[in-house]
Amino acid sequence: MAAEKKKVGAPDSVALLLFFVFWYAGNMKYNEYNTGALTAAGGKNAGYTMTISTLQLGVCAVYALLLWIIRLNPISLFGLQMPGAQPVPGITTSDLIKTIPVGFCSAAAHSSSVFALGGDPLFGQIVKAGEPVMAALVGYTVYGKAESFAKYMCLPIIVGGVAFASLKKNAEGAYGLKFDQTALVFGMLANGFAAIKGQENAKIMKGPDGKPSETYMRYGGVGNQFAVTEILAFLVSLPVMFYTEGDKFASFVELLKTNQALQFNLVMSGLSFYLYNELATMTIKKTSAVTSSVANTAKRVIVMVYMAAVTGKVLTDEQKIGAAVAICGVLLYSLIDDLLKGGKSKTK
Repeated sequence: MAAEKKKVGAPDSVALLLFFVFWYAGNMKYNEYNTGALTAAGGKNAGYTMTISTLQLGVCAVYALLLWIIRLNPISLFGLQMPGAQPVPGITTSDLIKTIPVGFCSAAAHSSSVFALGGDPLFGQIVKAGEPVMAALVGYTVYGKAESFAKYMCLPIIVGGVAFASLKKNAEGAYGLKFDQTALVFGMLANGFAAIKGQENAKIMKGPDGKPSETYMRYGGVGNQFAVTEILAFLVSLPVMFYTEGDKFASFVELLKTNQALQFNLVMSGLSFYLYNELATMTIKKTSAVTSSVANTAKRVIVMVYMAAVTGKVLTDEQKIGAAVAICGVLLYSLIDDLLKGGKSKTK
């Protein structure tokens, strides 16, 4: 009788915790490198934002192809587990078609985020903290997945926090709206596409019975699914890039040839984006799309503090209060059902 093959590395519970930690750390570094790339290219008014967004996805696509060449994915090392095999997936045309919505939403969410964070890195994070609101709205209106009444009552708190962060006192002491419109509009778009992506991603991973779907089984794991998603996202973004900024592409290439800061930050932002998103995708395998949105929002607190330190930009009092209210609303949103259940069990 053959000896049982022992699993090498940390337990899955420990690995999952570490995946969350490195997901957060990776996002922090991505925001730093993304800001560095945009700044090196001339800032938000230089007209290269879509180009940078697309080329970041290009880095992701190249990395994905390299994983298939070496047939190994080192991502599990972040969870203190041995690297897993990653052969080219044996997916069907039908599987690829099912993945296109995820790839499209991934491209749209990424580009929208780059525009939002390019407009204002800190306020953009505050707007994106409202992602659970969009996740709940999309889940109900598009996918017919209703949350509890108590959860819905938490949503105005999140919205109110983001709204208050948009206020600023004038010389007379009266409040008025003052915010970066690019960060607000594209931040909201990013939230919407991220919410749809989360739902579509979950549909690929699990069938109606809650078990791994046939499509997911043919992918052979999260790594392959995410690799295909990022390649599709890059292919989707290319025509948009050439349509919107194609007339400036030659000048961008010349700038890229001579600007080492742009070269470094562009490559590192693309690589860190792939790694932290793959870690996020791995957590979705064991958690719901809304739970992922909540974790993503909690992460933004750390990212905001980190980016404030990196950019030297200080949050206004209104932004601090608004961000705190929004984050507390998200925390309450994630815990309210369990808190109410606990209260009911004690009264019995």
